Amino acid sequence: FIQSIVNYANAKVISSVKPIGFIVEAIASGVTDNDILLPDGASPHSYYLKPSDLAKVKSAELVVWVGEDMEDFMPTILKSIDKQKQIELMAIPEIKVLLRTGHEDHEHEDTHSHPIPANGRHGEYDEHIWLSPKIAKVIAQSIHDRLITLYPDKNALIDANLNEFIIKLAETEQNIAKKLINVQNRGYFVFHDAYGYFESRFGLKNLGSFTINPAIQPGVQKVYAIQQALKEHRAVCVFREPQFSPAVIEKIVNGTDVRIGELNPLGTGIALSKDAYSQFLAKLTEQLLDCLDKD
Repeated sequence: FIQSIVNYANAKVISSVKPIGFIVEAIASGVTDNDILLPDGASPHSYYLKPSDLAKVKSAELVVWVGEDMEDFMPTILKSIDKQKQIELMAIPEIKVLLRTGHEDHEHEDTHSHPIPANGRHGEYDEHIWLSPKIAKVIAQSIHDRLITLYPDKNALIDANLNEFIIKLAETEQNIAKKLINVQNRGYFVFHDAYGYFESRFGLKNLGSFTINPAIQPGVQKVYAIQQALKEHRAVCVFREPQFSPAVIEKIVNGTDVRIGELNPLGTGIALSKDAYSQFLAKLTEQLLDCLDKD
């Protein structure tokens, strides 16, 4: 245990958010130590780096992050870090062609918008790219290619890790598709428009998203507008995230038949391991089914 703390303090690869770290761990397992900046429960939209985070980033051989509209705390500290020591995933051409715009495929715009990051930018694209299995493969390939450069003596292991990741991910996708096929026509709302890549891959029926402050009871007019939308679209579920007070959501669904579910787009509670990315997608699937697959 003490040794693992020492390892993480000197981790050679640092990922900004946990699901990216899951992909890194799959490729870097047995090659080098990997750590994650954001602690469980923290939001990349509003996180403030601690001095220990800065030390981790400066001592890393590689820093993997999404992009400035997701982690707006990263560009400032990365200015002093060699470009060769960082991968900004949103800048990779093979990922750029797979990006969704901020609000593709969703219906009523009046109730739905992305929570605005601390810097006030919305961002043109949906940056929750780790929720796309297709993009995850590109991320894995990019990490593979960079690790081969950093650790040429371990190229056989890095190759094997990538191959294993792709096979495991294909199996996970097949399992998820089988499980979700029965709930594709069950509409739901979310409080964080984060799941578009996953929804489009598995044919889910997201009716839209509501923006409310997770800590404050919404006003009467807001509650009424949301309840009308829930009824009008015959939503089966509304999904909150762990940071939302259950009381706030209960007030919103009070008097409707809509069930409350919980989704977690950041892999909270999942330990870093070689199979963590597949576990993350499987857990998200179970969270969806827990609410949608009830009669």
